[in-house]
Amino acid sequence: MFRKLLVPAVLVGLLWLVAACAQQPATQVVERVVTQVVEQTVPVEVTRVVEQPVEVTKVVEVPVSRGVVTVLGVWGGDELANFQEAVFPFTEETGIGMAFEGTRDLAAVLTTRVEAGNPPDLAILPNPGQLYELASQGELVPLDEFIDIEAMREQYGDSWIELGSYDGRLYGVFYKVAIKSLVWYNPKAFEANGYQVPTTWDELIALSDQIVADGGTPWCIGLESGSASGWPGTDWIEDIMLRTAGPQVYDQWVRHEIPWTDDAVRNAWELFGQIARNEEYVWGGTTGVLSTNFGDSPAPMFDDPPGCYLHRQASFITGFFPEGLTAGEEYDFFTFPPIDEMYGTPALIAGDVIVMFNDTPEARQLVEYLASSTPQEIWAANGGFISANKDVSLDVYPDELTRKMAQAIVEAEVARFDGSDLMPAAVGAGAFWRSVLDYVGGADLDTVLEEIEAAAADAYQ
Repeated sequence: MFRKLLVPAVLVGLLWLVAACAQQPATQVVERVVTQVVEQTVPVEVTRVVEQPVEVTKVVEVPVSRGVVTVLGVWGGDELANFQEAVFPFTEETGIGMAFEGTRDLAAVLTTRVEAGNPPDLAILPNPGQLYELASQGELVPLDEFIDIEAMREQYGDSWIELGSYDGRLYGVFYKVAIKSLVWYNPKAFEANGYQVPTTWDELIALSDQIVADGGTPWCIGLESGSASGWPGTDWIEDIMLRTAGPQVYDQWVRHEIPWTDDAVRNAWELFGQIARNEEYVWGGTTGVLSTNFGDSPAPMFDDPPGCYLHRQASFITGFFPEGLTAGEEYDFFTFPPIDEMYGTPALIAGDVIVMFNDTPEARQLVEYLASSTPQEIWAANGGFISANKDVSLDVYPDELTRKMAQAIVEAEVARFDGSDLMPAAVGAGAFWRSVLDYVGGADLDTVLEEIEAAAADAYQ
């Protein structure tokens, strides 16, 4: 196999170009790239400034680009490198290049470019909230104009089609996803105490009571996160809502079609409080819950003896675990268990969704390729990636833990995006976060819900 060459290009993006380098002796040579569009492989010289005579030789072979698709996203570092590698086969086969522009302020940059009439061909959004906004404004190209929806439904399932749709049309394809409905534990500590992984909410509460009876603390929860403090509690409530009220009511809640004072919402908060406000259940008591940073909160699970035995958090939390732990032996997870059996075990998820602004043949081909299993398996094999595509083989994932996460996602009959991320910022990243802190701190639930409802009534206008 040839090693492909990436050459920097448009804006701050990265343009994939085709090249074959010639041998070049030099006493002092200046880096230059020469390309020529032809119907076959073209030569490109790549040299660099040196202090003394040196012979520089690099030979790579990639196809000629017949067009370029511009892509705007937030990825950088390893994420961008993995994405680029995943698109190499597309470039080889089609000759179509890709220019990626990275920005950490995607929402603002994208809004500015759309308003200026200069959007990228594609954008990779970190959640579908902006998808719905842009689709409602008529800025996006409906993907079902060229994508076979039934084939997509076979690959992804109904929930992912619904998440990427607006007003009955498909506008987005989920590419890289994560699951939040996980409860982490220490298998060695479980085995030493004879604890079993619970499969229902009642079993989870029974296990928590048993741990207390044995003199331990069941849960580690940390809500502190600087200006974003409170967000881990919103994930708890969202997971519980899906398991007690179902996906339709969950959607109504997210869209503010039912008030925050509704019984379904109240019930979810009360079940969250059954754990988070129980001084015997949480490490450090409720004061510890409020003052412990979310990234530090799982650490007591690995103390000897354990400071806690359970920690509910998304797949990314392993990056905050102490170094040197062995997956599957010293840490593992089970899915957040069902509460009302009629709603099963839904998946609360996060993920990056691809949308199209400019309807070109090249952009269509790239979207179709990215929606397929081929690029997703390439990134999955490198790690740090989970796909919602059922055609992606579980065998490509680099470890058993990631395979389990991917399996939980593709087998979930219902998947819903993090609700707070879909709400107006004043609610989802404002009143909701603050009210979680107030509630865990002992505030009256009726007062808490009325305050969020007041903020929502204003924000959703």
